[in-house]
Amino acid sequence: MGELCVRSVLVTGANRGIGLGFVQHFLRMPKPPQWIFATCRDPKGQRAQELQNLASKHPNIIIIPLEVANPTSIKAAAAKVGEHLGGSGLNLLINNAGMAKPKMLDDETLEDMTEVYTTNTIGPLLMGQAFLPLLKKAAQGSPGSGLSCSKAAIVNMSSYAGSIEDVYVWEFGQVVSYRCSKAALNMLTKCQSLAYKEHGILCVTFHPGWVQTDMGGGGSFKPPLTVDDSVQGMLKVLSSISEKDTGTFLDWEGKILPW
Repeated sequence: MGELCVRSVLVTGANRGIGLGFVQHFLRMPKPPQWIFATCRDPKGQRAQELQNLASKHPNIIIIPLEVANPTSIKAAAAKVGEHLGGSGLNLLINNAGMAKPKMLDDETLEDMTEVYTTNTIGPLLMGQAFLPLLKKAAQGSPGSGLSCSKAAIVNMSSYAGSIEDVYVWEFGQVVSYRCSKAALNMLTKCQSLAYKEHGILCVTFHPGWVQTDMGGGGSFKPPLTVDDSVQGMLKVLSSISEKDTGTFLDWEGKILPW
């Protein structure tokens, strides 16, 4: 297994849960990234306190305000990241920010469906578009011809709940808008992998497992996986995947999941 070695990474929704877990694990790497762009809606708010504490101790963390459902906010974030990077590109874009509205099919509304889809599917689409020039720059500046996450990659945080074939944990919750948005995100990832391959950018979509987070841990059932285990597993997978894996739907252990 090769080691994941990135000079720069951007993580959306980095103030808590899996996003914060990624930031913490990148810091612990033998050779941490020179730039860790940690984005969240409200960097100065109470929910970003832990991220603020980390950034005060690690100058390689740059906190950037970002609302993934807002094109203007995305463009401003891309410009800011470009300024910090100077002439170099962005190696890794992790589209982790997401939302869920746990509703039954009969209770779904236009407003909820639209809001969830905008954040979970359109957000990663717009992020890919806005950061494409920086990802291309990173790919051009990396040696070798194949694709890898150390070179340039988009990682979309999906969910097995978006598998049309398996309809994972239906008995625990229908969460229809969430499932639809993640199924669409999987298709988006496939499209990105085909469109961006010629630019040297690898694209994958991940099921991080059923993780103990604010979003995953609702109700009386405790999810089986810790943030630490999930992120550690995903980083291990990211370090080993290559051109043959672009456009795939993987879980945190590297297993290919049914669409």
